[in-house]
Amino acid sequence: MMWRKRFFFLCALVSVFALSAWSQDAADSQAVRPGGISGPVRKAKAVTAKDTDDADSESTPARKTKTSKSTHAASHRKRAKTKGTEESIPAPTEYTPEGIPKTSAASVIVVDANSGKILYEKNADQTRVPASTQKLLTALIVAESGFLDRTVTVQPVDTLAEPVKLNIKAGDTYQRIDLLRALLVKSPNDVARCLGRDNAGSIEAFAEIMNRRAQELGAVHSHFVNPNGLPVPGQYSTARDLSIIARAAYANPTIRSIVCLPQLVFRYANGRTREL
Repeated sequence: MMWRKRFFFLCALVSVFALSAWSQDAADSQAVRPGGISGPVRKAKAVTAKDTDDADSESTPARKTKTSKSTHAASHRKRAKTKGTEESIPAPTEYTPEGIPKTSAASVIVVDANSGKILYEKNADQTRVPASTQKLLTALIVAESGFLDRTVTVQPVDTLAEPVKLNIKAGDTYQRIDLLRALLVKSPNDVARCLGRDNAGSIEAFAEIMNRRAQELGAVHSHFVNPNGLPVPGQYSTARDLSIIARAAYANPTIRSIVCLPQLVFRYANGRTREL
């Protein structure tokens, strides 16, 4: 009888421990974890100094690589910006004591277009090849001769010129004013020959008219051989003489109205057009 009581007491004690353990597990399972997620709460693992060092050693290379890339990109953008800024800044203009921008040209003259006052000059009387600048004298003579609405027939001799050319064809007909506009806007050498030959009958005769008109204007240190300025022996002028011719040309209302044109469409004899 006694052993039965002891056995019953032992079973009851085991049941109490079992129920207590089950109750604790049930309570743990119903606990709410941070973030509102139900489930068993796990105790936080203690973080030691060694764990911290290990974590830092693993994350440092990634941060270092990212930082290195960011620094390199920023440095590249800075260099590119600096380079672009340097290229966009023009070199400062140098001026003479008279306030005239300096130039590397061998012969220079700066003249007030209205008064004719010389503002600056350098080797203005040295003879040089005038090139296409002398077409201003050709244009001036043609404009002063008048009858600009008359027809000009292109001759084979007119086309014997080096580029720049408008490639007008022998036998084609144009109004003088159209050829004069093309001369002043595009500067074609064949058109200059055509206008000169039409004005005087030949290139040689027109050269005589050019020299005579230059003398009348006061351009006394020049000699012209053709109407387009292509280099040939015996043809020369000076910066001063060309400035005198330029002022006379600009004073002509016909020439002044042409050189102010923003653009020009030239119509060939066959109807084809070309923007000059």
